[in-house]
Amino acid sequence: MSALRPLVDGITLLLGRLKQYQRIALTRISKPVKINIGCGLTIVPGWVNIDGSLNTLFATWPRFLHKLCYSFSGSRRYYSRKEYCRLLRKNTFVHHDLSYGLPFADGVVDFAYSSHFVEHLFRKDAVRLFREIYRVLKPGGVVRISVPDLEYAIALYQSGDKEKMLSSYFFVEDDNSYYARHKFMYDFEMLAKALRSEGFQDVRRCHFQEGCVPNLAILDNQPDESLFVEAIKTKD
Repeated sequence: MSALRPLVDGITLLLGRLKQYQRIALTRISKPVKINIGCGLTIVPGWVNIDGSLNTLFATWPRFLHKLCYSFSGSRRYYSRKEYCRLLRKNTFVHHDLSYGLPFADGVVDFAYSSHFVEHLFRKDAVRLFREIYRVLKPGGVVRISVPDLEYAIALYQSGDKEKMLSSYFFVEDDNSYYARHKFMYDFEMLAKALRSEGFQDVRRCHFQEGCVPNLAILDNQPDESLFVEAIKTKD
């Protein structure tokens, strides 16, 4: 699979460019509308799960292909074939390159969530994504962003754990995928400033699995190293 990775990444990039202007209706989605951005397979029923991964692409294919797709997925390290197919079958997925924004209309989303994804975007692309989240949220809608905490990474360095700090946060060692590498890091002040620059108000740091966004007991993870931030789109 590793030998095919450059080809797979190239195809994913091409699909993202082709679909960058698409708009997907959410009229049939149960209310409130909740979107999980850069979801991977950390998902909850009732959410619209969106990213540009192979798993999300496979989920949009006919169900009879899911067993075959399992053989090409890195998720086979964590999920049985049965569980993998169930996740793809029972949940709602949208395959989209998030560096091109979000494929939804203005003001249709109640809650937006993203965990350990934003650091995989260059800063300019992350700011564009925050702008897009603001656009698709309803007035009064809430976004929750979780990223590796830069302060935590610096503390590792200061305590002498330099190899972990460098390899886990700044120079992620993953030869298989360009998309797996970190491209920027944030502390609370930096993330809050980026969110406010796109119009968000009441930006606040939250505790692990505590906040206004639903289903945090499942969605939040990696409590020790993560920064959790929520922000609100101002009401008209």
